Amino acid sequence: MNVQHLPLSLLLLRLGIAIVMVIWTIDKFVNPGHNVAILEGFYGIGGASDTISYVFGAAQVVLVGAFLLGAFKTISYGAVMLMHGASTLSSFGNYLAPFEGANLLFFAAWPMFAACIALFLMREHDTLLVVSKPR
Repeated sequence: MNVQHLPLSLLLLRLGIAIVMVIWTIDKFVNPGHNVAILEGFYGIGGASDTISYVFGAAQVVLVGAFLLGAFKTISYGAVMLMHGASTLSSFGNYLAPFEGANLLFFAAWPMFAACIALFLMREHDTLLVVSKPR
């Protein structure tokens, strides 16, 4: 096994995951109603407002920024993994009817969830373009 490629591979996983997370974060500010609809439709949280979307978005900016920079890896990588895991599992009904509407697109969440788990498990080896090197 050639482990010299591991840091680059983990950096690419982090950047790929970050691309999705950044777009989801921007969506909370550009289209807060979409986030409100997601909270209600997938998580059963009714009565949310645009303000909630902005608050979630602001928190997500901090989290995704730390994740992208490779900072506070246990917390930032773990939180991204849990957020994406919750998103993936909350869509469970869509997996039961994969060929209805756009449900097939939901299956793309599983490889990203696997990437989040892998990156979390190997976070100490993710050393390229991080704000601090491991001890």
